Amino acid sequence: MKYKASCHCGAIAFEVEGEIKAALACNCSLCQRKGSLLWFTPLAAFKLLTPASALSTYTFNKHVIKHHFCKTCGIHPYGEGVDPKGNSMAAINIRCIEDIDLESIPVQHYDGKSA
Repeated sequence: MKYKASCHCGAIAFEVEGEIKAALACNCSLCQRKGSLLWFTPLAAFKLLTPASALSTYTFNKHVIKHHFCKTCGIHPYGEGVDPKGNSMAAINIRCIEDIDLESIPVQHYDGKSA
């Protein structure tokens, strides 16, 4: 299935293709504050529809995940990183996906605070 998503103001918009089987709620110092629900998908399934110049990027701790957010509205629609096997991945904040039924998606909790 192809999903459309964006930040609040629309300056960052993208499409992503795949099947959302679950979302991850992380309790690390950043995710706990921003409250995102993450769906991990291969970066090749992700297509940015707006200029990358609308993005700002934040990294912390081991600096392995690029947390992207909108320069205008501050929403964090996605991030980029590499999985343990070395594959480029997108971490999609499913709260930014249009017309999604969040209640129907199982949430797995990850202890990023201790990782």
